[in-house]
Amino acid sequence: MSAERPYPFNHPESLALAQEYAEIRQCPGLTRVRLPYGEPAWLVTRHEEARAVLADPRFSRAEASRRDAPRTTPVSPIGIVAMDPPEHTRLRKVVAQAFTGRRAEALRPFVRAQAEQAVQALRAHGGPADLVEHVALPVPIQVICELLGVPVADRDRFRAWSEVVLSTSGSTPEQFGQATGALMAYMGGLLTLRRTDPADDLLSALAEAGADGERLSEVELVQLCIALLLGGYETTATELANFAHTLLTTPGAYARLCAEPESIAEAVEELLRVVAMPSAAAMPRYARTDLDIGDQHICRGEAVLVALSAANHDPARYPDPDELDLNRPPRQHLAFGHGSHHCVGAALARVQLQETLRALTRSLPGLRLAGEVSWKPAAFLRGPRVLPVAW
Repeated sequence: MSAERPYPFNHPESLALAQEYAEIRQCPGLTRVRLPYGEPAWLVTRHEEARAVLADPRFSRAEASRRDAPRTTPVSPIGIVAMDPPEHTRLRKVVAQAFTGRRAEALRPFVRAQAEQAVQALRAHGGPADLVEHVALPVPIQVICELLGVPVADRDRFRAWSEVVLSTSGSTPEQFGQATGALMAYMGGLLTLRRTDPADDLLSALAEAGADGERLSEVELVQLCIALLLGGYETTATELANFAHTLLTTPGAYARLCAEPESIAEAVEELLRVVAMPSAAAMPRYARTDLDIGDQHICRGEAVLVALSAANHDPARYPDPDELDLNRPPRQHLAFGHGSHHCVGAALARVQLQETLRALTRSLPGLRLAGEVSWKPAAFLRGPRVLPVAW
């Protein structure tokens, strides 16, 4: 058994992938890591092996709920992200129809209007101004509120809760428990309201939803709504700020998009690949049987973590992987995961990222950084808390 390395590697005040990933990728087999909480795990960093693990039914996500799972937060994730088929399949079927590519495209005009409104508000404020406050946060909040049917007036409340729930070490176990409890109570109240006063939104549909003729339990519904809320808002908001920061700090990148708006969709894919947003690999998978990953033997009951960002920087798949290359031919990245747990909201996230970049480059071709960036402290999703810009 190899020695355990302290993990995570990534620095919170950066979007760069830690050098340790490149070092261990050159080593045979896998590396044992020890996270702030839970038992040790094997860490997967190569692209081919990452895809294999994510698609392999011999690994279980649900087993993490029965073990002292390796994790960066005091409590393990709950709900759909911690399930195996057939339970995972049953819940995913309920929401998948709301996140198809066709539905995401149907929402594009609404997303475009929200992005343009946010950028115009930024212009009206005048520079220097915080792009996070004026653009990166408002757009996905409006979109997820529109989709789920969450009152926009509550956006500050669930923003505060999500920051605590997604913290890696900046919140105490008590704060984490309080924020999780508040989110569950809030979503439970909204679901109750939708049962008596339904609307044309996803919450109303979920309140009446069933799968294979079976109604979802109250706990399942609440956990599912929380997963959609956090996944649909926090990740997209963070990535919008990350994309802006990356484009503005890479010579010529932002100007290229301004001059070639038709390349924005492809640029989003390259940005998704190159930006190392997670502070660490998450969602451990437990081997159901003895098996091999490349040159590494994994015993039944051992945990494996897949570092998606490291796999997206694997030089065996991507030449000069740490470089943002807007001319890079699209190749399948793992920013949204792979296999049965591939992000259900990927299509909608792409629409938001594309339309917001389109609104920025069209209205503010002179956009530039205008001050010191303030980074999220101890957050699982790394990114700017304040991104001062001018134009």
